[in-house]
Amino acid sequence: MLNLDLTLTQWINRPAGHVPGLDLVMIFMAVYGLPLLIAGVALLWFDRGARLRTRHTCISAAIAFCLSLCANQVLLLFIHRIRPYDVGLTHLLLSPNPDWAFPSDHATAAFAIIGALWFRRIGWPLLVGVPLAVLISVARIYAGVHYVSDIIGGICIGLAFGWLAARFYPERAWPFQDDGNWR
Repeated sequence: MLNLDLTLTQWINRPAGHVPGLDLVMIFMAVYGLPLLIAGVALLWFDRGARLRTRHTCISAAIAFCLSLCANQVLLLFIHRIRPYDVGLTHLLLSPNPDWAFPSDHATAAFAIIGALWFRRIGWPLLVGVPLAVLISVARIYAGVHYVSDIIGGICIGLAFGWLAARFYPERAWPFQDDGNWR
């Protein structure tokens, strides 16, 4: 399994530094993709249709985002995986990162948001959100920052916290009525 992880990581990273246009897109997505996804969720707050349900989902996504990144920080205390560029496996397109590689914070955060949207059954934002989250994750491998398994671990953690936030933050916990007044 380790050989497959290394081979896939090298395969995705192989064009890095050789295709300038693709490099620009992947660097942009690796650095700014997650803030774009977060901005998209913030814009959902102002959606006029099913306002109460949508705002509840935005808060669920924020809860999943925060808790999943906290879980990652705990995991980083116990799992010390060196980044692929440190062992000469990948060509690095971004600044070196002092953190350990596993799990990927970007993949975790992106899929925590997507998980909250998915499990709260908010459909149309997923048409943009899922491809964006996948592109963020692939861009992190392409840029030489993560192994494929770092991304898969982040996706699993993110989706788990997306499910937890959707499951344990019920809509009846929302303190506003549809007209925006406190209950």
